[in-house]
Amino acid sequence: MIPSVLPTYARAPLHFAKGEGTWLIEEDGRRFLDLGSGIAVNVLGHANPGLVAALTEQAGKLWHVSNLYEIPQQQALADKLVAETFADTVFFTNSGTESCELAVKMARKYHYEAGAPERVEIITFHGAFHGRSSAAIAAVNTEKMVKGFGPLLPGFVQLPLGDIDAVKAAVTDKTAAIMIEPIQGEGGITVVPDAFLKDLRALCDATGTLLILDEVQCGVGRTGRLFAHEWAGITPDIMMVAKGIGGGFPLGAVLASEGAASGMTAGTHGSTYGGNPLGCAVGMAVLDVVAEPEFLAEVNRKAGLLRQKLEGLVASHPEVFCEVRGQGLMLGLKCVTANTEVVKAGYAAEVITVPAAENVIRLLPPLNITDDEIAEAIARLDAAATAVSAG
Repeated sequence: MIPSVLPTYARAPLHFAKGEGTWLIEEDGRRFLDLGSGIAVNVLGHANPGLVAALTEQAGKLWHVSNLYEIPQQQALADKLVAETFADTVFFTNSGTESCELAVKMARKYHYEAGAPERVEIITFHGAFHGRSSAAIAAVNTEKMVKGFGPLLPGFVQLPLGDIDAVKAAVTDKTAAIMIEPIQGEGGITVVPDAFLKDLRALCDATGTLLILDEVQCGVGRTGRLFAHEWAGITPDIMMVAKGIGGGFPLGAVLASEGAASGMTAGTHGSTYGGNPLGCAVGMAVLDVVAEPEFLAEVNRKAGLLRQKLEGLVASHPEVFCEVRGQGLMLGLKCVTANTEVVKAGYAAEVITVPAAENVIRLLPPLNITDDEIAEAIARLDAAATAVSAG
């Protein structure tokens, strides 16, 4: 008999009843150190007092009116994002997948309105993950993502990551955009070199192609800058955001330059829930903290501390780990043994990590994790690695 919850997840046998900062408390009272943050979502930890206050205050006033009317909280958050980024305009969504859908539509509509309706192809890269909608799985086109789901949406070209010559050869008069994650999250915490991002920006400029950055997982302070592309000194035309922007409340956004968004006029896109007062009130509370230079400086300091300790952990357990990868507080441990076994051993050691491709476990702690919690994380990861070694 099929369960009442559709069985599309291989869930761990854990039932968390409460969260406090970097900690998750199981129903039986066990306290787990959360290095997953709900997959890079809870950037300020669980039950953060500032976010609880923002949500509670707004909840007592107004939850939902739809986008048929002006939403002051949405306007304020859009203004904040425009002020802090390359963007001239913002559309709010509920998830990263929805952001991907709009980014694809926006790029194609731009060229259509510019008199080049044939420019519909979007170049993506091996190892990418852009969501699970029909467009997002077509963009990636791996067997795991597309098998059994019928004909794929056309208009996507997949290339090896890092091969600029292959990209140059693939850009034609049908190319609308290049879409890339500055750091591949699901793909195994693979950092795209700054030089490659710079080359893509230059190629897009030379060919009239739009550059779409997927910062759903790596954005909102995760790398020590507000957005990861800032390290490369480039700007996109369109950027997908979600996860951390809501601090745990479902919220996403598409940020765009005025030119890239020029085709999106009244009626071309919409959302019932996107940009609702609750989500935008929480999003503003997140950005009020995370966008501050002092906060980002602390993310970088703590990232250096965590990485140094992780390097020591790898050296102590070469039979379990072989590499530290990533940037900021978006880090990964490449495993020698099966990463799923390391994640499972972590549960026994009461530490939460997240598996990814390339046999990597992801470490995505809240950005306000403390030094003492970093030390405790290493101790628990050490215990998990010792258990894996013992078989």
